[in-house]
Amino acid sequence: MKIIGLTGNIACGKSTVAAIFKELGATLIDADKVARDIVGKGNPALGKIINHFGNEILNKDGTLNREKLGSKVFNDKNQRQILNDITHPEIFKEINNLIKKYRSAGKRIVIIEAALIIEREKLKKIIDKLIVVSTSKDIQIKRLKDRDGFSKEQAILRINSQIPIEEKIKHANYVIHNDSDISNIKNQVETIWKDLSSNPH
Repeated sequence: MKIIGLTGNIACGKSTVAAIFKELGATLIDADKVARDIVGKGNPALGKIINHFGNEILNKDGTLNREKLGSKVFNDKNQRQILNDITHPEIFKEINNLIKKYRSAGKRIVIIEAALIIEREKLKKIIDKLIVVSTSKDIQIKRLKDRDGFSKEQAILRINSQIPIEEKIKHANYVIHNDSDISNIKNQVETIWKDLSSNPH
């Protein structure tokens, strides 16, 4: 089984690319979904988050209010590190469980879609190849404004909080340039898929 990392920065179009790979036959692990699941009600990670950040980060039904938690950690590096120390081991454990499950099921190509692969040594070590999705800063800003209602300043803040895409590309085995239409992106994905499928082990 081949394990492929799929990464890129905010609003680069990772999810679009992941969906095309899935259509072609890849098995997907969405790290964002795993991250949401591990802080679900009753899970140990949520208990640790409440212990540190307090009950005010909860909704009335006892579920995590991601916006409230986000506002506490976004501009505070230390608090963000504490949150990462709580969640990242749990996320990694769950990703490993999924990999074991898919290996037992005889899956050939598993793609882990995650914003932080290069930054997470453990995750970087388990992948065989890395795909980086890239786009221009102008397109990122436009997407963040259209999709999330960010101001230009908010969008730039978010973009600048991540490792520059040029740095990520240095680690890539494949780069997908997501700055034109969907058919162009599909062509790039299909070319990579053929390469991966021709040597799946």
